[in-house]
Amino acid sequence: MPGKELKTLLTAILRQNMTADAWAWLSSQADTGDMGIFNRAFSVMPRKTGKALLVISPGQIDEWGRIHPGSSVEGWTTDRLARVWLLLQLDSTDQDQYFRALENLFSVAEMNESVALYSALPFLAYPDLWINRCVDGIRSNMGNVLEAIMYRNCYPAENLGEAAWNQLVLKAFFTEKDLSSITGIDERANAELSRVLIDYARERRAAGRPVDPMLWVIAGKFVDIEIINQFKQGSREKPQA
Repeated sequence: MPGKELKTLLTAILRQNMTADAWAWLSSQADTGDMGIFNRAFSVMPRKTGKALLVISPGQIDEWGRIHPGSSVEGWTTDRLARVWLLLQLDSTDQDQYFRALENLFSVAEMNESVALYSALPFLAYPDLWINRCVDGIRSNMGNVLEAIMYRNCYPAENLGEAAWNQLVLKAFFTEKDLSSITGIDERANAELSRVLIDYARERRAAGRPVDPMLWVIAGKFVDIEIINQFKQGSREKPQA
């Protein structure tokens, strides 16, 4: 769970992007202890808070990076941050009850609700409980959901095992995501991932399709650079007529 400093910053960013009436409504939804009210608030959030992109000062961006490296709310909408804020108000004292409450939200979430839920992963209590949900999300075909998991989200790098992490990176290549926005992309490089990516590059080459340069950066940590250079040179050769 985020510390007091991060919660204070999150609240400040949220309040400056909402009307006083919207903030009063949101605050009133967090303290009822009634999951029915909580779930309805989570669902109707955009109608109450609006869906405008957050306005965040450079100082707040720097402060967020200092308090919680590897994550960011840049590019989020107001309703996305408000949903995450609401999730952080859930009582986590009873682990089973907490898990059931969030699992229920995951199971019925539409796309934007799923985006908020996956965005909240770094801040939820009991990190190990959400590994399977994260792995399920990686299988999604919804681009916004994948980006919520991949982009500036430190949960996957900090919690996924090697096989699941490799699946995430390969899915990012398959779906042409911005690899540089994935937290931990350099630190979590591994030999098996390099092998898989080289095979993927061969398939791309055979199909006459380009290869994202980030592939060589990742694979180069575990594959002899001469092999990579020869492979890249071969990729530039035109096929014989």
